[in-house]
Amino acid sequence: MQTGHALLAVGGAFLAAGVLARAGARIGLPTIPLFMLAGFIFGPNTPGLSLVHDPGELSVLAGLGLVFLLFYLGLEFSLDDLAKGGRKLAVSGLVYLALNIGGGLAFGFLLGWGSSEALVIAGAIGISSSAIVTKLLVETGRTRHPESRLIMGIIVIEDLFLALYLALLQPVLSGADSFWPALADFGKALGFLLALAALARWGGRLVSKLFGSADDELLTVCFVGVAVLGAAVAEELGVSDAIGAFMVGMMLGGSKVAPRIHKLVLPLRDAFGALFFFIFGLSIDPGAVGTVVVPVLIAVALTLALNLAAGAIAAKLHSFDGQAGLNIGLTVLTRGEFSLVLATLAAAAGLDSRVAPFVAGYVLLLAIIGPLAVLRSEHLGRLFRARRASPAS
Repeated sequence: MQTGHALLAVGGAFLAAGVLARAGARIGLPTIPLFMLAGFIFGPNTPGLSLVHDPGELSVLAGLGLVFLLFYLGLEFSLDDLAKGGRKLAVSGLVYLALNIGGGLAFGFLLGWGSSEALVIAGAIGISSSAIVTKLLVETGRTRHPESRLIMGIIVIEDLFLALYLALLQPVLSGADSFWPALADFGKALGFLLALAALARWGGRLVSKLFGSADDELLTVCFVGVAVLGAAVAEELGVSDAIGAFMVGMMLGGSKVAPRIHKLVLPLRDAFGALFFFIFGLSIDPGAVGTVVVPVLIAVALTLALNLAAGAIAAKLHSFDGQAGLNIGLTVLTRGEFSLVLATLAAAAGLDSRVAPFVAGYVLLLAIIGPLAVLRSEHLGRLFRARRASPAS
């Protein structure tokens, strides 16, 4: 791609994503599905203006988007916060994961697309979007609700599971065809993860010294370099670059400069994250999505049922009322960045071509339904209570 055309494509991508997302924000929709929709509209698979004819030409920018998204998630993750939640929080998070990952895995096998594909689908269905959940809590003013701390605790547990699940999937995505190569791949991924986790837990003072510059410019250059380099080293070791970015974020999150990094990385996360979702949208083929409409609708219904059940169980464990349980289930309903990361990795690994359009349609639908349901959760709660009371009357 020539420089002029590349700049035109990138500038057009930013502008198209921003304008469409701004319009959608007025009716309460989150940005992630709208960025994807912008890529879909201005991509090569739809009539009209096409900003990019080959999404692969922007693969480096998409890779940077993935790095900053996972780096930010790692930065947000805190082992101390997880420990403070106690046994009830751990049980709530494990119940949520067991229901959603288990249900997603069963659904993936029922589709009959393959065992590797079933594992990818289980992760896509089982992990909610930290970005959308956090944004929903802030924008709806619910951060002070008693159940919001529980919701964020569940998200923290999901983020921890995310790193472990990526390590588990690495042998699948690398194409290991026997037990010992698969075990070696998993051991490599787990060893890399544990090394960075140990540095995150006990190396905070060392990291603070290395990144303790008073200059925000130098700090930004340094943490960007470490995040990208960590992702690249992970990739070279045969481990997912997503794991590398997540663990580097977690390592820096335990240092004294974490608050400054958190502030400085937000514009990078938002800008390159928007490009990641936009570029993913470029690859969506409406014909391919049309072939998986029925599985997408079934998966959305399954996810709604599983999340409401998990929310009710979590609320009961913490002695919250039914409305709080509904709020929990609906708030953690949306799927987003991690599901799309898995779809991207599955496509790169040469898995069934139906996985990517399935995940795209699934994420788009839930990213629209979830926020709208949260905004109307009080009304939905009254409807449920009225329906339960009507037989008795």
